[in-house]
Amino acid sequence: MRRRAALRRGGLSLAVDLRAAAVTAALCAAGLAGVVLHVGVGEYPISPPDVLRALLGLTSGEENYAFIVNALRLPRALVAFLVGAALALSGAILQGLTRNPLAAPEILGINAGAGLAAVTLIVALPSVPAALVPPAAFAGAVAVAGALYLVAWRGGSSPVRLVLIGVGIGAVATALTTIMITYGEIEQVSQALVWLTGSVYGRSWEELWTLLPWLVAFGALALLRARHLNALSLGDEVAAGLGVGVERERGVLLLCSVALAAAAVATAGTVGFVGLMAPHIARRLVGPSHGGLLPAAAATGGTLVVVADLAGRVAFAPLEIPCGIVTSAVGAPFFIYLLYRSKDVK
Repeated sequence: MRRRAALRRGGLSLAVDLRAAAVTAALCAAGLAGVVLHVGVGEYPISPPDVLRALLGLTSGEENYAFIVNALRLPRALVAFLVGAALALSGAILQGLTRNPLAAPEILGINAGAGLAAVTLIVALPSVPAALVPPAAFAGAVAVAGALYLVAWRGGSSPVRLVLIGVGIGAVATALTTIMITYGEIEQVSQALVWLTGSVYGRSWEELWTLLPWLVAFGALALLRARHLNALSLGDEVAAGLGVGVERERGVLLLCSVALAAAAVATAGTVGFVGLMAPHIARRLVGPSHGGLLPAAAATGGTLVVVADLAGRVAFAPLEIPCGIVTSAVGAPFFIYLLYRSKDVK
């Protein structure tokens, strides 16, 4: 029997799974430790105690520490954590909605749509300011999600149709992106390839304050709908029998998933496989109930991307590998492992 604590305030009440809360707190602590290590690594190394002193505004042996930590390195580490958290939340929602353990933003074509829009802007319209690439990527992800839902609609949506049509739309978007890259000018193609690999290099407080409201708003909305997501993950008939408005809740949760993935991809490019791996790791730790799974997945995804970016910085220093390459190198074998374990694959 899982131990739970009831929180009541006014007319609202919330049952908290104590084990899930403890695991999520431990994952957040691991993520914070990763951020401290991430901030301390670089051409000008800073020890973890000095990083903590700089973060807390305390004096240290070097006057430059506060500037290096707070202005140069901390925003990149925090953006990495938020990007991972957003992708993980998006993947956890999609896996619950589709009842498919292989569902993730990149599998359903959402990342591919963002990539196509960004590459089109970079390669075909090089005179357009680079600042418009993230909004274009966001619009591409939303457009693909809208097309996915419309094409899958047959008097109602279906998890199987959403997955199959998402894979098809993603393949088309990827093919169009390849065509754009093949026939583009080498300078623009190089820029597009860097964006497609997924990287948080050079990200600043501006990107962080842009991404954070999306994560807070749609993450909180998804958490408030966790009870409905639990019901939908049992099947449409069971959910309807429990009094859940199936199509309404599926639409709201799909909106949350798309918004989170789109905001993350618009910030850091197509960082692959985080939305697939993090929910599985979190599910092993806290169980399948989405009330505990969603925050645990967010903490797991954030920690994964921070560690991936840190590994990309130190593995072949002074060269840096984009964090998207590191997550793909780990995520691709993990995806094959999930396929092998799937009961549906003979």
